[in-house]
Amino acid sequence: MKKTLKNIRHLSLAEIENFFEELGEKKFRAKQVHEWLWQKGAMSFADMTNLSKNLRQLLGETFSFPSLTVDTTQLSADGTIKSRFRTWDGHMVEGVLIPTTARYTACVSSQIGCSLSCKFCATGYIDRKRNLEFDEIYDEVVLINQQCEKTHGKKLSNIVFMGMGEPLLNYKNVLRSIERITSPDGLAMSPRRITVSTAGVAKGIRQLGDDKVKFKLALSLHAANDLKRHEIMPINDTNNIKTLIDALNYFYKQTGNEITFEYILFKDFNDSLKDADELIKVYRQVPADLINIIEYNPIDFARFQKPEEAKVQAFMQYLEKHRVNVRLRKSRGKDIDAACGQLANKG
Repeated sequence: MKKTLKNIRHLSLAEIENFFEELGEKKFRAKQVHEWLWQKGAMSFADMTNLSKNLRQLLGETFSFPSLTVDTTQLSADGTIKSRFRTWDGHMVEGVLIPTTARYTACVSSQIGCSLSCKFCATGYIDRKRNLEFDEIYDEVVLINQQCEKTHGKKLSNIVFMGMGEPLLNYKNVLRSIERITSPDGLAMSPRRITVSTAGVAKGIRQLGDDKVKFKLALSLHAANDLKRHEIMPINDTNNIKTLIDALNYFYKQTGNEITFEYILFKDFNDSLKDADELIKVYRQVPADLINIIEYNPIDFARFQKPEEAKVQAFMQYLEKHRVNVRLRKSRGKDIDAACGQLANKG
C-alpha cells in the first residue's frame, strides 16, 4: 500500500528546519523552502529554483505539495475575471478578480459547494463536497494576485470571503488562511483589507469575537424579519435575527471591527418601504458601519427577479432619509456568471 505523504505546507518552519537538520543540510535551506511556499508563490517543488535538483527530488519523494491549478478563466466586459480552479483531487471551485478604479479585490471561496441551500444563490443548489484546506484558500489568493499583476500591474488591495461556501462552517481553515495571507512571512496583507461574509452562523460570529480577529465582518441578511428570512435562508431556523444581533454585538464588543449588512433586493419580496423600516430597526440594534444594497443577479433555478430601478432608488432614498449609511453595490461580471450569488462551476 502506497504511503500517504504529508503535505509540506502543513508543516511549521521549525518542522522543516528539523527535516533539513536530520539530512545534514544547512538550516537556511528550510527558510528558502518556507519562502517558496508562502511568499514566492511556488506551486510545485520544481519551482524552487535556488535548491539543487537532488534536493527538490528528495522533497518530492518525502512530502506532497497539493496546489490549485487554473482550469478555465473568463473575462467580463467590465474587466472582471472569473477563474475556475481545479483541486488536487479533481474538484472545481471558483474565484473572482474584481478591478475598479479604487481597488483590486479577490473574491475567494471557502468550500467546494455549500450546505446552506439559500434559495437565491447558485452555490446553494450544489451539494457541499468538502471544505477547502487553508493552503488551497491561500492558493486562490496567490493565483488571483498573479492575474491582477499580469493584467493591471498592481497587487490585490482587498480580499472578500464571498465566493462559494460558508466561511464560518470552515472556521479553522479560513482563519489559518488569513493568518498566512496577513503574516509578514506570508503575503503581508493588512487584515483590515479582508472581509469575511457569513450567512449567519451565530456561534461562529461569537468565536471570531473570542479569537479577537482583526478583519471585517459582513452579514448576509437579505430579509429583516424571521418569516421572510426563513423562506429564503434555511439557516435562519437555527440562527434567527435576534440571535444574530446578539452575536454581532458581542463580536463588536470584543474586537471593535467594522460590521456590514449585505441586503439583496428581490422584486416584490423584500423591496417595499415596510421592508426598509424593518431593515432600519435591525441596523439600529447593531453598531454596523454600512448596509450594502446588492443588485440581484437572476439564476436559472430560482424564482426571484430584480426590482425596477425606481423601486431600488426609492428603497435607497428611504434608508438615507432615516440616516442609514447605505451604498448600492453594482454587480460586476454578470455576463460571465461571476456576480454575487452566481458561482456554480458552470463551464
